[in-house]
Amino acid sequence: MSNNQIKDHLTPPKARFILGVSFFGLGLCAPLIVPVVVASSLPSGWKVTISGLLALGIPEVLMGLAAVVLGKSGFNYLKQRAYRLFKRYALPKSVSRTRYNIGLMLFILPIITSWLGPYLSALIPDLGKNQLLLSALGDLFFLISLFILGGDFWDKLKALFIYEARAPYPDIMNGPQKGL
Repeated sequence: MSNNQIKDHLTPPKARFILGVSFFGLGLCAPLIVPVVVASSLPSGWKVTISGLLALGIPEVLMGLAAVVLGKSGFNYLKQRAYRLFKRYALPKSVSRTRYNIGLMLFILPIITSWLGPYLSALIPDLGKNQLLLSALGDLFFLISLFILGGDFWDKLKALFIYEARAPYPDIMNGPQKGL
């Protein structure tokens, strides 16, 4: 089989692919509608029921529908395309110094703020009112930083959990060492 035949074999029909991806996207976005439901004028019982379904039931059903519509080959094709896009843009092996520094700031900022948060809330009373929002933003920054820092940083993180791992340090005064 040639590459074109393999590609044609893996590519699902266009209409099924668009419908499956739409179900998949709706499933991912369903929990984002919960704040709209909570802010609505619906009775409390309805709000709780609809919010619960949007958070836990509807996404799973839509993901299942997406898998059924796409079929095995369509789902594998979508997964392959998403992985290729993810790998290309989210996890390059090495990144520029500027990108690394920005990622490092986003990595460290949530750690420092969560460590100082309890101490600062005693000094700044309004800080405690927004603790959930600040914690969610900190978690988001932390996750984003892992993608900004690139693949080399993932290797550094992995080395933290390997006892035998040693970090080679470049000689800053004489430039990078050979063989690293």
